[in-house]
Amino acid sequence: MVVHGDPVKTVPRIAMEIGAESVHISADYAPYGRRRDEAVEEALGDIELVRSGSPYAVAPGRVRKQDGTPFKVFTPFRNAWLEHGWRKPADTDASTLDWIRPAHGMKIPAVEEKLPDALELWERFRDERLEDYDRTRDRPDLDATSRMSAFLRWGVLHPRTLLQDCAGTFRSELAWREFYADVLWHKPETARENYDRKFDRMELDDDKELFEAWCEGRTGFPIVDAGMRQLLQEGFMHNRVRMIVASFLVKDLHLPWWWGARHFMKHLIDGDIASNQHNWQWVAGSGTDASPFFRVFNPMTQAKKFDPDGAYVRKYAPDSPRLTPIVDHAVERQVALDRYQAIKA
Repeated sequence: MVVHGDPVKTVPRIAMEIGAESVHISADYAPYGRRRDEAVEEALGDIELVRSGSPYAVAPGRVRKQDGTPFKVFTPFRNAWLEHGWRKPADTDASTLDWIRPAHGMKIPAVEEKLPDALELWERFRDERLEDYDRTRDRPDLDATSRMSAFLRWGVLHPRTLLQDCAGTFRSELAWREFYADVLWHKPETARENYDRKFDRMELDDDKELFEAWCEGRTGFPIVDAGMRQLLQEGFMHNRVRMIVASFLVKDLHLPWWWGARHFMKHLIDGDIASNQHNWQWVAGSGTDASPFFRVFNPMTQAKKFDPDGAYVRKYAPDSPRLTPIVDHAVERQVALDRYQAIKA
């Protein structure tokens, strides 16, 4: 059943209609989800709200250092996460469930099937492209990634289903998702604020016209424009290109990372608050275990390395090579580094 409405009103109403003694949900660990579930729990009154499982292989907050504090660095977290392990995927399916029906008729919205079968797509990737993933994953011009991010974000597939079939680099990529969920669980304020507070002193610009050019893919840097237009057209962007466009916004245009993060969350089908915000902070240098701020992506060099034949640019931004660049990368790179030195002093 799919029902639209305010969960604080709708969930208790349905629970009472079917005479439920408890309501079981998949636990949400993001700040908004936690507040929403607490409000629903209060509205249910004597009906118990049971948070069962999580959309992660290991629930945020469970993997800790030996002294009980949370991890701040990815590699030690990943090692502890691997050692902790996870349950195998559940064996149940729709045919094993007992179905219930509300006491009286309800308006249920029609849902059109628009997405292909997630498990079928995963099995195809596993069988045909997973072996080459480590070598090809940074190439936006190739169909080399799993495209599982949206299915994971919306609970269509559980990460345990993927983890039973993979190891190595792909497993580490899933670990990044778990790491950032853990970081946000312990520090929910980092969805909006710098994890490293010294970056609060960083001088930033607020040029709305430059921001609009970036949002619309009109920067005159072809790999950046291709990524931003792919986002608007498909609600998706290749991960390598996400890093390139994020670096360009923060270190070439000197605009706040949260402007870019908000734009991504508005358009990404796979928009996940923990991964999105903390990947932006990784690029901006303000996150935990972040990329050094002095690592400034050169969009021209990145394009030559990861889109060597220009196929990705031709697909999404064929006119971009004819546009005048909105900034001088070499000049703005030095501006960014000078501003970083100022907050280090």
